[in-house]
Amino acid sequence: MPNLINKPIHILGIGGIGAALGWVLAQQGYVVILVDSDRSKIAEGSKHGVTVVALGTQIVPFVFFDDWVPPKEGFILLCTKTYDNPKVLARLSNDAFLIPVQNGFDPDLDQRNHACEGIASFVSECQRDRPVTRITRPGSLHIGARRPISDGEHVEIMSLALALGKAKLFPVELVKDIRPYKATKLMYNAAISPLAAAAGVDNGELLSDQLAKLLFFTLLQENYAILQNAKIPLARIGPFHPDTVSLILRTPGLPAMMAVFFRPSLRGTYCSMAPDIHVDPARTEIDAYTGHLIRLAGEFPCPLNRAVLALINKITSEGLKPKYQHLQNLADHWAERIAS
Repeated sequence: MPNLINKPIHILGIGGIGAALGWVLAQQGYVVILVDSDRSKIAEGSKHGVTVVALGTQIVPFVFFDDWVPPKEGFILLCTKTYDNPKVLARLSNDAFLIPVQNGFDPDLDQRNHACEGIASFVSECQRDRPVTRITRPGSLHIGARRPISDGEHVEIMSLALALGKAKLFPVELVKDIRPYKATKLMYNAAISPLAAAAGVDNGELLSDQLAKLLFFTLLQENYAILQNAKIPLARIGPFHPDTVSLILRTPGLPAMMAVFFRPSLRGTYCSMAPDIHVDPARTEIDAYTGHLIRLAGEFPCPLNRAVLALINKITSEGLKPKYQHLQNLADHWAERIAS
């Protein structure tokens, strides 16, 4: 297997994660090609490069997705929203060295035999029409195998992890198995994103408002229970392992204390689902988050997740605007499901 780190690295999707990954690789001298289907973002990037606010700009090639030719050799970092995966996967050969760095679970993507994936716990918010991003919450990038890998694949993955860590924009952790990290990120994201997007608030407000906090903590508990029932291994992302988080949530008085502790770190942080609700027609990753959990649950009770899925689908199908009242409607719908 060739040393792929010395070949152009193609990054598909210039959102917060894709822009950040492209910036750190270019900053260390690696050849990077940024690909997106947003013509405005491609035009701006071709003129001005990719920028991380307060850290500078890197000049790299930008390619419109329709004009992109997948490389015969080289890393392809998939940083699109999951709902854009089908058009990307349709262009790739079966032996492409694909590395998704996404949140959520896409059944079609999971059927591929790619060796590894990445999970970002840092939060990066990219401007909608320009490849300019800012890190709104620090965190790590975990990279690891999703199946048994060869020695050659391990060497390639390790070389990419080392390259991504050189700029020190975020810590990079090479892990043996990425799947527990992906499941843990799902547990958190499927609790945060739908609530913040529906209410039109930043993530920190989920820990400030009583109703939002109740829904958030209940979703976390339900998500954890689903994953435990399905015997899905979990890993520590952030200060606590999910087992500890579950224990805290079940201990009287501790959740309120932890909310005060975590509120500053979430205040002003970006909810990736929020911009999607404002687009006409609206598309979200709700099926890759909540939908996946519901499928995983099967007959296991998950009334709040089912209510969340119904709410987000109603907002997007009817073109409703985000507002706090949606959380009250969600609580009412949830109560009805429990009663029935």
